[in-house]
Amino acid sequence: MSAIQLLPDLLISQIAAGEVVERPASALKELLENSLDAGATEIRVQLEQGGIKLMRVADNGAGIAAAQLQIALARHATSKIASLDDLERVASLGFRGEALASIAAVARLRLASRAVGADHAHQIETDGGRPGEPQPTALAAGTTIEVRDLYFNTPARRKFLKSEATEYGHSEEAFRRIALARPDVAFSLQHNGRAQHHLRSEDARRRIGALLGDEFAASALEIDESAAGLRLAGMSALPAYSRASRDAQYFFVNGRFVRDKLIAHALRQAYRDVLHHDRHPAYCLFLELDPALVDVNVHPAKIEVRFRDGRAVHQFLYHALNKTLAGRGGENPAAQAQLASPEPASHAARPVFSSGAPYQAPMPLGVAQPAAFYDLMTRDMPLPKTAAAQTEETAAHPLGYAIAQLHGVYILAQNSAGLVLVDMHAAHERVVYEKLKTALDQKTVASQPLLIPAAFQADALDVAAAEEHAAALHEIGFEIAPLSPTSLAVRAVPRLLQNADPAQLARDVLHELREWGASRVLTERRNELLGTLACHGAVRANRQLSITEMNALLREMETTERANQCNHGRPTWFQISLAELDKMFMRGK
Repeated sequence: MSAIQLLPDLLISQIAAGEVVERPASALKELLENSLDAGATEIRVQLEQGGIKLMRVADNGAGIAAAQLQIALARHATSKIASLDDLERVASLGFRGEALASIAAVARLRLASRAVGADHAHQIETDGGRPGEPQPTALAAGTTIEVRDLYFNTPARRKFLKSEATEYGHSEEAFRRIALARPDVAFSLQHNGRAQHHLRSEDARRRIGALLGDEFAASALEIDESAAGLRLAGMSALPAYSRASRDAQYFFVNGRFVRDKLIAHALRQAYRDVLHHDRHPAYCLFLELDPALVDVNVHPAKIEVRFRDGRAVHQFLYHALNKTLAGRGGENPAAQAQLASPEPASHAARPVFSSGAPYQAPMPLGVAQPAAFYDLMTRDMPLPKTAAAQTEETAAHPLGYAIAQLHGVYILAQNSAGLVLVDMHAAHERVVYEKLKTALDQKTVASQPLLIPAAFQADALDVAAAEEHAAALHEIGFEIAPLSPTSLAVRAVPRLLQNADPAQLARDVLHELREWGASRVLTERRNELLGTLACHGAVRANRQLSITEMNALLREMETTERANQCNHGRPTWFQISLAELDKMFMRGK
């Protein structure tokens, strides 16, 4: 074994570069953060070959004095912190003092800067080694850094870089994250001489729309919640905009983009009740808190953080987002109108609503109908009101009043804004699901005894599960008794599901109990079970509803949390405004 010896400074910097400068995108992120810490209001980025051949970042920030240019390229040299107290409450994006030294150790670097109040600008160059002496140069203000031939002196690292297109994709993503964090700063990005982004100083919503797309901005809810020194702001997309991957998830802590397991879990939990399990939510959110309550000195790339009170942050994030997503039916119609079209329901069962109105099969609408038919169709509609009364009632009933049913699947309703389209199965499924959840939480699940018990064939395991979990079944409103070693009888079902197929309900419940056990079914698997039961109990497609029943569903949607989406994240209703209808028919042209 060779003797222990001190490593040369250059080798130390090259080792550090392996952590800090993983690829061109990593170097770009560090340079952009330095520009923001310098107070820049305009930053220009130029890349060639994905940033491998050239990376130039120019800003109009405070600049660096000529006497400090050499020390700026030294390891562990920074203007951001000076003591342990500073480190424990870091408010800047950079603070380690390693980025420039690490980049300079593995690339040809030119640093030109003109400090505020200085008569002239100066530059310093390095060729993967010790920096030269500062020289005068021409520069109006701020700092410009050029990084050429990344990893030219470490070929083993360079061969691990991917194609130009791949490296540019990572660099653009780093640029997007920084630009999202600071909408008040103007940014531009060029690649191989072609302009890719030109972002003016603007408000957060416009910046998010420019970088994440207008579809995201139109399908997202704005959030601004504060509690106990924590503030969460930004935009979070409705479940219908969910993605197959996590590529549209941006979370910032005090302006720093982070990927944190605690944060991701809290946000996932908030979406759990409105998003299918294999889909991922989309959001751009900003958490602000006292810098002393978060440790950013966890990872060399500064992409991970550790909170002093992780539980409090988790609870705050969950409740803030959950509150935003728990809108009642009829809220936020502008966002609903922009979502993708929902899938039609495809089940069949008898409808049941809390209105208690008897089921009525409307007459088929022909080309010519007697006047009595139109009287029948509108007999439940309110009489014309004054403008003031209509405005007051619209505020109370934003989903308006039903006027017809389309193909046994959709409800057509009229409100002051125009036309409302409702997927009756998806909407009623959410209503039933929320009622089941509330009843189970309050231990008030009412049972409905069946006049004639529903008997069905069952295997021995189902019969054993019915006997073993009789208490759990009773808690959720079921009474299932063995008739023989191979058959069961359903004697009672939850009252909210009294019109569903009792045998199928029993099979689904027993399957869950057999697979997971009573304790897990009533705790961590509770929502999955209730979602299945709600689907059985919801009104099905191709069932004709009376105007009274349709209005009853609209009123229940308006008082039910999360009624804008079904249990799988599909939208339950859309608003088509009068302006959109006029445009369809070219009125006013």
